[in-house]
Amino acid sequence: MTSSPISRRTFTLGLAAGAAAVALPSPASASGPPAAPFFEENTLWDSAVDPLSSYFVHGLAVLPDDTILVCVEGRHETCDAGPHDLLLRRSTDGGRTWTPQQVLAEAVNGETFANPTFVVDHVTGEVFLFHNNCVRLPENTTCSADSSTFYVTSSTDGGATWSERQDLTGLFAHFSYNWAMHGPGPGHGIQLRNGRLLVAVSHRTIITGVPTAERNYGVSTVYSDDHGRTWLSGGAVPMSPDTPTVGEARVVERADGTIVMNSRPGSGQDWPRSISVSDDGGITWSPTRNDNGAGLFNGCDASLIRYTGGPRSRDVDRMLFSRPDAPMRWNMTVSVSYDEGNSFRYSRVVNPGRSYYSDLARMSDGTIVLAYGCDGDLDGSPRRLAVARFNLEWLTQGRDTPRSGPRLTEDAHDLGCPAPRARVSGGTVSFVKEATARGGARAAYTPAATGDFIEYPFVVGRGGEYELWLRYFRTLDGGVVRITVDGQTPRVSTLDMTAWRNNGYDVARLDQLRLRPGRHTIRFTLAGPGRGGGTAIGLDELSLVQAPTPADVREEITVDNGNFGFQVVSGTWPSSRGVAGYYGFNYLSHAAGTGASAVRWWPALPGDDRYEVLVSYSPGTNRATNATYTVNHADGSTPVAVNQKLAGTPDPRSGQWVSLGVFRFDGGVGGDVVLTDAADAVVIADGVRFVRQAAA
Repeated sequence: MTSSPISRRTFTLGLAAGAAAVALPSPASASGPPAAPFFEENTLWDSAVDPLSSYFVHGLAVLPDDTILVCVEGRHETCDAGPHDLLLRRSTDGGRTWTPQQVLAEAVNGETFANPTFVVDHVTGEVFLFHNNCVRLPENTTCSADSSTFYVTSSTDGGATWSERQDLTGLFAHFSYNWAMHGPGPGHGIQLRNGRLLVAVSHRTIITGVPTAERNYGVSTVYSDDHGRTWLSGGAVPMSPDTPTVGEARVVERADGTIVMNSRPGSGQDWPRSISVSDDGGITWSPTRNDNGAGLFNGCDASLIRYTGGPRSRDVDRMLFSRPDAPMRWNMTVSVSYDEGNSFRYSRVVNPGRSYYSDLARMSDGTIVLAYGCDGDLDGSPRRLAVARFNLEWLTQGRDTPRSGPRLTEDAHDLGCPAPRARVSGGTVSFVKEATARGGARAAYTPAATGDFIEYPFVVGRGGEYELWLRYFRTLDGGVVRITVDGQTPRVSTLDMTAWRNNGYDVARLDQLRLRPGRHTIRFTLAGPGRGGGTAIGLDELSLVQAPTPADVREEITVDNGNFGFQVVSGTWPSSRGVAGYYGFNYLSHAAGTGASAVRWWPALPGDDRYEVLVSYSPGTNRATNATYTVNHADGSTPVAVNQKLAGTPDPRSGQWVSLGVFRFDGGVGGDVVLTDAADAVVIADGVRFVRQAAA
């Protein structure tokens, strides 16, 4: 057994550092004065001082007596398929102090023990730890393994001792996908209201000699209905060429008893998450859909948990979501949802620096626990594994507390239901049954021509100020839609419903409007083809929300090189990552030329308005002093020369940004920014951001 020192940084607002251990009232029954916001963080492993190369990929659990367990892969090499130990640390005082590490599995012969995933039985108190042992074929020269053995072990004494591991690999033998790799979670599974224990498991074929498109990336589940005495295999999430691939995943039980699986679809640039839904306790699953509710960010393992509420609960329905909120692994952020994870209203940055995998848990007094990788110089591996503890008051900056609640109401109007009947001016509308839609179905409108519309009535029972939120469906053939409410234009009046990568859902806060009691109408009019050339309109739900404080909404659109809305118009622009300061995964470059080579950033802007246009690039001594961006806006075209030798203003979400000025744009896809190689040295093409100016 070895031990490592604990470092601590404490950010306590209105509370002495030592008071963080005081038990807080239960969120369901809080009374008395409100608690002060607090935040504390401990470092459990740090590769700069601890002996192993990396401490990466971890699981987190809080037991019924509030013992906290964190298990991590202790990597002897910074490599997914190198020798890994499984290391455990425990806290029995609410996370203030931690035991020395226990070695649960040791790489005596170079084994790759990986993917620690806890699930806690809150009836018996037993905790189960799933993990695998990965193997590379001899001819495999990559850092990815080909196959694995799938294990479970358990503890009945709060993680102090553990049973012999049990091999469960045979549970997956009946699948027809040639799966050889089986990875639990990582992070944690859940216990359902009926007592079932449920864990997500990702799979794929061997990688050696198998093209990426043929590796059958998929997810299934294992479950137990007898408190872990026996484990069974659930069905696989359906896989097809027109649905997102799925990988590392979390499962959450929703208030209606259905289970949502929220998974990572990819890495290397910013991606949406993907979701699948089960109505039989996690045995069978709906086809996956992309879900942009939390925005686009780096393809990275993220955590989603039920914080309060749920089936048959009278408490507020809250879910928490953690992830690096950036196109690369930076800016660890935690958000709270009040609509079962369809949108995330309030967010707070935990660490603006490098951020990696994360896992969330909740203590009995409502304290939120976040274990996450952070810091260091590598894109793919953290320097340290930290555990942060904070309360809801800190997370929401006082906008929601266990005592007061969020003081939020939502009146949902299902746009995927034929009644109330939608009025269509031209074209056809159908209602598609789909488990990932909020009401179980969505509307698919096919206009006959530009100017055709679909219009819905909705009724307001009590007059007042309402936020209007729209959940809509993006398709690869989506069109540009203009929105009006009672004939008036909301702040977000224009949406390009074109999907990027795969079809899926998105949300938009249309405006905050004063609505009188009675009948109103919302109209969706085809304004023209989307950036994919299509004209389809997909609609799910309109929500009227009343809340005393505004949601955290960024009024900006960023188009990165290589992402949707970016085009290489002419010439060859090679990719590079050699000079820091760029936004996202990489940047493109071109030697000085005559202007014959060009790139274009083509945003979809949410309304007619003034936008500040900013550009990011990696500065360097060989860069152009006159890289000229031409901004094509509503009032004409404006060339702006930028000295790319000089650095811009850094952003925690990556990039160094320089303003080109403020310009008026029409909503939709009419404006763009063009950069050519007509310059005195190397020209860098990276990200362009459009920041909407505040309403007068």
